[in-house]
Amino acid sequence: MTPDFSQDYFALFGLPRAYRLDAARLDQAYRDLQGRVHPDRHAHLPESEQRLSMERATRVNEAYRTLKQPLARAGYLLQLAGVADDRESNTAMPADFLMEQLEWREAVAEARAGGDHHALEKLVQRLDRHAGGIRGELERKLDLDRDYAGAADVLRRLMFIDRLEREIDEAFEALEEQD
Repeated sequence: MTPDFSQDYFALFGLPRAYRLDAARLDQAYRDLQGRVHPDRHAHLPESEQRLSMERATRVNEAYRTLKQPLARAGYLLQLAGVADDRESNTAMPADFLMEQLEWREAVAEARAGGDHHALEKLVQRLDRHAGGIRGELERKLDLDRDYAGAADVLRRLMFIDRLEREIDEAFEALEEQD
């Protein structure tokens, strides 16, 4: 049976519409679905069928990438709930959160400038704990409370954390290049 490709991404993979998901189940559903729609399996068919196969495979890949990444998955859930996804343009944050971000970035810059791998590792551990709490808050707002406006605010905070994690990764890379 051919899946209905007009369904939302969760339904396409037979998953509940929720922030928390079973990653192994998503991976398996992706492999199964991609195996059925992959263009190579339809190479012997007329061009119109090949084109349709390519469109379906593209949709499956897009759906998988979206659901696999927590920030993208949260944004997609907000979109499904009809909440405007203004994450990129709406960066208004509480002053205390912004000050905290500034402190994190200064600590990363200091560790990087000082070539201090140990300090960066400690920052990663602290940030992981901090981000875990925020991710838990996002999960509660999306899956339990259905507080989509509140979830949008939490998602924006997580975007800041995500950028900070990338900055730390870049600092590690820079230090490794120096060694």
